[in-house]
Amino acid sequence: MKLKFEVSARKGVVVLFCRGRIAYREDAAALMEKVADLLPETHQLILEFSGVDRIESTALGELAVIMMWARAAKCTVRLAGARDHIRELLELTNLVSVIEVDASLDHAVLALQAHAA
Repeated sequence: MKLKFEVSARKGVVVLFCRGRIAYREDAAALMEKVADLLPETHQLILEFSGVDRIESTALGELAVIMMWARAAKCTVRLAGARDHIRELLELTNLVSVIEVDASLDHAVLALQAHAA
């Protein structure tokens, strides 16, 4: 399934819902482009990955780049709802040291609210 996006807000936090797979360079580039469009508009962003069923190595590198962009834009980014196999991949590649990963969207929103307080 091709990668699709939906943007919404929850309690003042921008949420980028991602659905499908991030399996090819085009998918990773589409994610980066969408995040690049959102960064100037917010200081808090959640990448909601519960609908992502597969992620490959190209996208892992792009997640690291997204975090560098976010820091430069003074935006806090969290990843929420990743399936177990994706979470394990993030742990194996040590990307969890660069991006905060939350079990659910609700947890990510609460963490960002606490961070802002």
